Amino acid sequence: MKQVIRFALLLVAVAFVGRLSAQDIVGYWKTIDDETHKPKSVVYIYKANDGKYYGKIVKLFREPGEDPNPICDKCPGDRKDKPIIGMVILTKLEKVRNNLWDHGRILDPGNGKIYDCKMWIEDGKLQVRGYLGWSVLGRSQTWLPYKGKIN
Repeated sequence: MKQVIRFALLLVAVAFVGRLSAQDIVGYWKTIDDETHKPKSVVYIYKANDGKYYGKIVKLFREPGEDPNPICDKCPGDRKDKPIIGMVILTKLEKVRNNLWDHGRILDPGNGKIYDCKMWIEDGKLQVRGYLGWSVLGRSQTWLPYKGKIN
Protein backbone atom coordinates (compact mmCIF):
# COMPACT_ATOMS: atom_id res chain seq x y z
CA MET A 1 0.00 0.00 0.00
CA LYS A 2 2.86 2.40 0.83
CA GLN A 3 4.35 1.77 -2.61
CA VAL A 4 1.05 2.68 -4.29
CA ILE A 5 0.86 5.93 -2.31
CA ARG A 6 4.49 6.77 -3.12
CA PHE A 7 3.88 6.04 -6.79
CA ALA A 8 0.76 8.24 -6.80
CA LEU A 9 2.66 11.09 -5.10
CA LEU A 10 5.48 10.71 -7.60
CA LEU A 11 3.02 10.99 -10.50
CA VAL A 12 1.47 14.12 -8.98
CA ALA A 13 4.93 15.66 -8.47
CA VAL A 14 6.02 14.86 -12.03
CA ALA A 15 2.80 16.35 -13.42
CA PHE A 16 3.27 19.49 -11.31
CA VAL A 17 6.91 19.96 -12.33
CA GLY A 18 5.98 19.31 -15.96
CA ARG A 19 3.32 21.99 -15.73
CA LEU A 20 5.81 24.50 -14.35
CA SER A 21 8.42 23.74 -16.98
CA ALA A 22 5.80 24.11 -19.72
CA GLN A 23 5.25 27.76 -18.80
CA ASP A 24 6.66 30.16 -21.31
CA ILE A 25 6.46 33.89 -21.88
CA VAL A 26 6.30 33.57 -25.67
CA GLY A 27 3.00 34.90 -26.94
CA TYR A 28 0.67 37.89 -26.80
CA TRP A 29 0.24 39.77 -23.52
CA LYS A 30 -2.15 42.61 -22.68
CA THR A 31 -0.56 45.37 -20.60
CA ILE A 32 -2.64 47.26 -18.06
CA ASP A 33 -2.19 50.97 -17.27
CA ASP A 34 -0.94 51.46 -13.69
CA GLU A 35 -3.18 54.46 -13.03
CA THR A 36 -6.40 53.82 -14.96
CA HIS A 37 -6.28 50.01 -14.77
CA LYS A 38 -7.48 49.92 -18.37
CA PRO A 39 -5.83 47.87 -21.15
CA LYS A 40 -2.97 49.87 -22.65
CA SER A 41 -1.28 47.70 -25.27
CA VAL A 42 -0.58 44.21 -26.54
CA VAL A 43 3.04 43.06 -26.49
CA TYR A 44 4.20 40.08 -28.52
CA ILE A 45 7.09 38.28 -26.81
CA TYR A 46 9.25 36.01 -28.94
CA LYS A 47 12.46 34.04 -28.66
CA ALA A 48 15.09 35.26 -31.13
CA ASN A 49 17.89 33.33 -32.82
CA ASP A 50 20.30 34.44 -30.09
CA GLY A 51 18.23 32.43 -27.57
CA LYS A 52 17.06 35.57 -25.77
CA TYR A 53 13.54 36.93 -25.50
CA TYR A 54 12.29 40.17 -27.01
CA GLY A 55 8.93 41.90 -27.07
CA LYS A 56 7.32 44.43 -29.34
CA ILE A 57 4.13 46.43 -29.14
CA VAL A 58 1.68 45.12 -31.72
CA LYS A 59 -1.49 46.92 -30.64
CA LEU A 60 -2.51 49.98 -28.65
CA PHE A 61 -5.85 50.49 -26.94
CA ARG A 62 -6.65 54.13 -27.61
CA GLU A 63 -9.41 56.35 -26.25
CA PRO A 64 -11.59 58.35 -28.67
CA GLY A 65 -9.68 61.42 -29.82
CA GLU A 66 -6.24 59.95 -29.08
CA ASP A 67 -3.73 59.55 -31.88
CA PRO A 68 -4.21 55.96 -33.16
CA ASN A 69 -0.54 55.73 -34.20
CA PRO A 70 1.54 57.78 -31.75
CA ILE A 71 5.28 58.23 -31.98
CA CYS A 72 7.78 57.94 -29.15
CA ASP A 73 9.04 61.50 -28.89
CA LYS A 74 10.78 60.80 -25.54
CA CYS A 75 12.54 57.60 -26.60
CA PRO A 76 16.34 57.59 -26.78
CA GLY A 77 18.53 56.73 -29.75
CA ASP A 78 17.15 55.16 -32.90
CA ARG A 79 13.67 54.79 -31.37
CA LYS A 80 13.17 58.54 -31.04
CA ASP A 81 10.24 59.81 -33.09
CA LYS A 82 9.39 56.29 -34.30
CA PRO A 83 5.89 54.76 -34.15
CA ILE A 84 5.16 52.97 -30.88
CA ILE A 85 3.25 50.23 -32.70
CA GLY A 86 5.91 47.80 -33.89
CA MET A 87 8.52 49.10 -31.44
CA VAL A 88 10.66 46.55 -29.59
CA ILE A 89 10.37 47.47 -25.91
CA LEU A 90 11.74 44.27 -24.32
CA THR A 91 15.28 43.19 -25.10
CA LYS A 92 17.72 40.43 -24.19
CA LEU A 93 15.71 38.62 -21.52
CA GLU A 94 17.31 35.28 -20.61
CA LYS A 95 15.61 32.27 -19.11
CA VAL A 96 17.73 31.86 -15.99
CA ARG A 97 15.71 29.08 -14.38
CA ASN A 98 12.32 27.50 -14.51
CA ASN A 99 9.71 30.27 -14.68
CA LEU A 100 12.17 33.18 -14.38
CA TRP A 101 13.45 35.39 -17.20
CA ASP A 102 16.00 38.02 -16.19
CA HIS A 103 18.90 40.24 -17.30
CA GLY A 104 16.75 42.05 -19.87
CA ARG A 105 15.77 45.64 -20.45
CA ILE A 106 12.37 47.27 -20.88
CA LEU A 107 11.53 50.62 -22.42
CA ASP A 108 8.64 52.71 -21.13
CA PRO A 109 7.49 54.59 -24.26
CA GLY A 110 5.52 56.97 -22.06
CA ASN A 111 8.64 58.54 -20.56
CA GLY A 112 11.42 57.16 -22.78
CA LYS A 113 13.24 55.54 -19.86
CA ILE A 114 14.89 52.12 -20.05
CA TYR A 115 14.89 49.84 -17.03
CA ASP A 116 16.40 46.49 -16.09
CA CYS A 117 13.73 43.84 -16.36
CA LYS A 118 12.77 40.41 -15.11
CA MET A 119 9.60 38.37 -15.56
CA TRP A 120 7.85 35.31 -14.24
CA ILE A 121 4.47 33.67 -14.67
CA GLU A 122 2.18 33.44 -11.68
CA ASP A 123 -1.36 32.06 -11.86
CA GLY A 124 -1.28 32.31 -15.66
CA LYS A 125 -0.39 36.01 -15.57
CA LEU A 126 2.95 37.54 -16.51
CA GLN A 127 4.60 39.47 -13.70
CA VAL A 128 6.89 42.16 -15.14
CA ARG A 129 9.38 43.93 -12.89
CA GLY A 130 11.20 47.01 -14.16
CA TYR A 131 13.94 48.45 -11.97
CA LEU A 132 17.18 50.42 -11.81
CA GLY A 133 20.07 48.44 -10.41
CA TRP A 134 18.28 46.52 -7.66
CA SER A 135 14.98 44.79 -8.14
CA VAL A 136 13.62 46.29 -4.90
CA LEU A 137 13.97 49.74 -6.50
CA GLY A 138 11.35 49.43 -9.19
CA ARG A 139 7.77 48.70 -10.00
CA SER A 140 5.83 45.70 -11.17
CA GLN A 141 3.00 45.23 -13.62
CA THR A 142 0.78 42.27 -14.29
CA TRP A 143 0.23 41.43 -17.95
CA LEU A 144 -2.63 39.21 -19.00
CA PRO A 145 -2.70 36.62 -21.80
CA TYR A 146 -4.26 38.13 -24.93
CA LYS A 147 -6.33 36.10 -27.32
CA GLY A 148 -8.14 38.89 -29.19
CA LYS A 149 -7.59 40.41 -32.60
CA ILE A 150 -4.45 42.37 -33.29
CA ASN A 151 -5.88 44.70 -35.95
